[in-house]
Amino acid sequence: MEKEQYQQLEQNVTPKPPYLKNVAKAFFVGGFICAIGQAVSLFYMIFFNFTEATAGNPTVATMVFFAMILTGLGLYKRIGQFAGAGSAVPVTGFGNAVISAAIEHRSEGVVLGVGGNLFKLAGSVVLFGVVSAFFVALIKYILVTIGVVSW
Repeated sequence: MEKEQYQQLEQNVTPKPPYLKNVAKAFFVGGFICAIGQAVSLFYMIFFNFTEATAGNPTVATMVFFAMILTGLGLYKRIGQFAGAGSAVPVTGFGNAVISAAIEHRSEGVVLGVGGNLFKLAGSVVLFGVVSAFFVALIKYILVTIGVVSW
């Protein structure tokens, strides 16, 4: 069988993914996660007298903590299988990824297994976050200096 014939046969046999259904699930689950994040933020503003600006960091930490608890209980995997990117894109996806690496290597011990793999993903996220923030700040500085933008 030639390569073109095989590709044609594969296209005929492979079922078409339900794109619209997947997008809708990701949208609604991601929106629900963000709504929970907004509720957590309002909780900090009402009960701890934070401002909108100062409630951001504890809200992110709380959402990451919630995701880590759900991952440890095995529930976040089910959410991820149902919602796809709807559960991976919010900051809770980061918490899930960090704790999943630690759980996966727990048989290797606390220090080398859990500790060594806990920040496997976090290191690259922090690195690229800092590098991208530097370049965005540099572009902003150049645009302000030449007078294109005034901030």
